[in-house]
Amino acid sequence: MDRRSVIKNAGIAGILAAGAAPAVHAQAALRWRLTSSFPKALDTLFGVNDVFAAKVKEMTGGKFVITTHAAGELVPAFGTIDATKDGTVEMSNTAPYYYFGKDETFALGCAIPFGLNSRQMSAWMYQGNGLKLFREFYSNYNIVNFPMGNTGAQMGGWFRKPFKSLAEFKGTKFRVGGFGGKVVARIGGVPQNIPGGEIYQALEKGTIDAAEWVGPYDDLKLGFYKVAKYYAYPGWWEGGPQLDLHINKQAWDSLSSEYKAIVEAASVYAHNDMQTRYDARNAAALKTLVAGGAKLFPFPKDMMDAAFKESEALYAEIGEKNANWKKIYADYAGFRKEANQWFRFTEARFDNFMQSAKL
Repeated sequence: MDRRSVIKNAGIAGILAAGAAPAVHAQAALRWRLTSSFPKALDTLFGVNDVFAAKVKEMTGGKFVITTHAAGELVPAFGTIDATKDGTVEMSNTAPYYYFGKDETFALGCAIPFGLNSRQMSAWMYQGNGLKLFREFYSNYNIVNFPMGNTGAQMGGWFRKPFKSLAEFKGTKFRVGGFGGKVVARIGGVPQNIPGGEIYQALEKGTIDAAEWVGPYDDLKLGFYKVAKYYAYPGWWEGGPQLDLHINKQAWDSLSSEYKAIVEAASVYAHNDMQTRYDARNAAALKTLVAGGAKLFPFPKDMMDAAFKESEALYAEIGEKNANWKKIYADYAGFRKEANQWFRFTEARFDNFMQSAKL
């Protein structure tokens, strides 16, 4: 995550809490509902909503109360876009790539295979053209969007046995979220799109052969290592997946300028909170998984090379038929190229040294 963006926007929260208080307290109380695509058991993926709601309540002196609801309580896990668009709820939080079936462009606001990492994604959104471009896109869905959460680079999932070549992977029924499944299919896998709360049973019953979710902290909670002990890395389809806060346009327009500023500041606070929680908790969780019998293995290079090649081909094909994708991807790809040219001199070199050093 781009630290300068976080510091700058976190500073807004403090200013608002102090300077905007008289105007905020003069407004009538509000009570909104926020629905998530995730179960409450995932205290970081779902918990970002509680962090956001608590910050809004704090900054408005209790005048703006947002109740948070897990997948299935108000709407299904994959029903958040329509529920927000239609005003069934005022707000929602989701991984936008779940909705690539409506328009592939949704995936660019979350993660695409071999896309931006978490810091680069935040930089594109807050300092590049990402947020501006997606505001235009979401206007077609009666939604105002804000970044709100990022898991960081993810693991590659749980398998019943390791494999050393792409040929061994072909035919695998693999639960893989969102847009990554399109590339998995192109390299010979059989993608399955299953909500998080249903993955364990599908693995246990053999309905699927393998599954990815997020990373060690959440995967430990869901117990996947008990039914498929081989843990692959990296999740090349999710180098920095961003979650979004979606707000119904009419509901957003009804807010005062003070409340709008508070919602924006609280979303930035929650965005940073999720990333830092995962960074702080994944290391210990991975040790626990390995102690419990999990076996780590890297995806083979021929699989990575094939997936990269097919990803680039797929993006070109989509651009030929989808004007929304073509417009946003052109900016995204340009930012990705520049960011990686820079990162390879500092971030990558430094990280490679530190991770090989004897600490």
